[in-house]
Amino acid sequence: MLTVFSVTYLLPILTSLVYDDGTVMLFATDMGLTLGAGLILWGLTHRFQRELKARDGFILVVLAWLGMAAFATFPLMSHLLDLSFTDAYFEAISGLTTTGATKLSNLDYLPPAINLWRHELNWLGGMGIIVLAVAILPILGVGGRQLYVAETPGPMKDSKLTPRITETAKNLWLTYALITLACILSLKWAGMNWLDAICHAFASMGLGGFSTHDASVGFFDSPEIEAVLTFFMLLAGMNFATHFVALQEKSFSPYKLDMEAYPYLILMFGSILGITLFLWQQDVYEDFFTSLRYTSFNLVTIATGCGFASTDFSLWPLFAPLWMLFLGSVTACTGSTGGGIKMMRTIILIKQAQIQMFLLAHPAAINPLKLGGTVVSSRILLSVLGFIFAYFMSVVIFTLLLIMTGMDFLSAVTAIIACMSNVGPGLGEVGPSGNYAGLSEFQTWVCTVAMFLGRIEIFTALILFTPAYWRK
Repeated sequence: MLTVFSVTYLLPILTSLVYDDGTVMLFATDMGLTLGAGLILWGLTHRFQRELKARDGFILVVLAWLGMAAFATFPLMSHLLDLSFTDAYFEAISGLTTTGATKLSNLDYLPPAINLWRHELNWLGGMGIIVLAVAILPILGVGGRQLYVAETPGPMKDSKLTPRITETAKNLWLTYALITLACILSLKWAGMNWLDAICHAFASMGLGGFSTHDASVGFFDSPEIEAVLTFFMLLAGMNFATHFVALQEKSFSPYKLDMEAYPYLILMFGSILGITLFLWQQDVYEDFFTSLRYTSFNLVTIATGCGFASTDFSLWPLFAPLWMLFLGSVTACTGSTGGGIKMMRTIILIKQAQIQMFLLAHPAAINPLKLGGTVVSSRILLSVLGFIFAYFMSVVIFTLLLIMTGMDFLSAVTAIIACMSNVGPGLGEVGPSGNYAGLSEFQTWVCTVAMFLGRIEIFTALILFTPAYWRK
């Protein structure tokens, strides 16, 4: 995996050659170090071959994410000599987990290749989580497979994914790359230069939220650019398997069969309308259409977990940004590049709550939970409830740790929600007009762990700390 990861350095090397920014040797050296480490590890271990077991898969996933992020710090620390390993690792894990939180300033003056590297991490991390969910978890027999198969329309459901892992991953990568290319061309048409278009397309499709400018998308002050990014962020927040089938069939019908698509879009557009009217009524903006412009972009970017900003929404009445952060925790669909608890789990929780209220009135009734006409097993329901509990307990524990260090409550709780949901900007000290540069070393590691756990969905890492995992 490290050997393959070393190939990703070719893109910033090419960018450095085009812009002559003086970082060619830096990236070439770091590429050699990553490639060498991968080959050494392969050389030491390749003779010990056996079939991958479930317990191997969990530790592989954890070590891959942590190890890739460690090697991704090389270019940052090689160029920014005053950047500590803690801050560099925070930046790298933020990129790979597609959180988009940053501790860097003067982004406008970074060498083009360094900026592209940060955004490439966003893009790779976005697709990485899909391949993890579709390819790794089914092999391990994790309950998420049943959910994925239940809600995936068309031939990919019929193939049951597991026997055709390579083909599944290839199809998703192809779909991801094609939509990214369309985003790049659309942003160029809207007025960005090629570097900005590529970087922001990588960040929007990976729902990572890194930008080449300190002012984020607000730097461009362009309704056209905001509209293009809004459209592609909405696409990235949906299931890429659905996009693949829709492209294959050249039809919109797969979206009608995707049980997450309608709730996702209804919640998005309903929230946009509601917050637009709220801000207009509160005289934040002078007219409805200005309110609509800023609300639609900033709400979609936070709700999908991307993390761009076109204005300092922390100055809005508190209800609006808090609602946006709440959406960032629940809205992104299964199989998207977004984080949070996912729309599928949200739907299951709502349906289960409705069933419980029905059973209070009719105790003897038999009313199983169904999705798309299929009964959801008690095992899946319990796994969803367990995940939700672990997710919000993690938010509480990490928030208390930040408060213990002296951080104010609003900054602490929104920073952890933003990191666990891989959204990026929070409020207060870590709001959209600032960044995470003011965090102490301990606070930085708390947020780093929160980003990592949020992206790999907690249990994959926590299982390594259970005694049962290590018993033969």
